[in-house]
Amino acid sequence: MPHPDSYHLTRLMPATLTEADILAALRDCYDPEIPLNIVDLGLVHSLAIAPDPDAPGAGIPGVPPRHRVAIALTLAQIAEPSDSEDTQLIAQIQNRLAAFETVSRTEVTLLREPAWNPGRISPEGRVRLGNRLPSNKPANDLIQIQTRPAKNET
Repeated sequence: MPHPDSYHLTRLMPATLTEADILAALRDCYDPEIPLNIVDLGLVHSLAIAPDPDAPGAGIPGVPPRHRVAIALTLAQIAEPSDSEDTQLIAQIQNRLAAFETVSRTEVTLLREPAWNPGRISPEGRVRLGNRLPSNKPANDLIQIQTRPAKNET
C-alpha cells in the first residue's frame, strides 16, 4: 500500500509546461498601442518550448525540469516603431513568464515581417475591441466615397 503522503506529493509536482500554458499567460501582456492582449491581437507568430539542460538544478533528482521559451511576435505597428515600446513589450512578456518556476529563460524576437493586419485578431478580440478595430491604412490615407443615384419609387 502506498504511503498516504505519496499521492499528495505527486499532485504537487508541476505538470509539463505546454504551449497552452504560455499562451494563457501571454493574455496578460498588452500591446502599447492597442488595448488588447497580444494573443487576441494575433501578434504571436511562433512559440517554442525546449528543455534547458543548463538551468540551475538540471539533472538533480526531485528538481523539476526547466525550459527555455522562444517567442516571435509580429508587431502591430499603427504608428512609427518605438524602441521604448518594443522594450516595454519584451519586458512584459519576460516578467509574466518568469512567474513559471519551470521557465528558466524567455527570448522574444520582434518581427517586422510578415506584416500584421487586423485579420489576425481573434473573434474574442474583435468583440472586446468593438468599433475600435485598428487599420493598417495611414491616418492621412484617402477614402473614396461612391454615390449611387436614388431609386425611383413607383
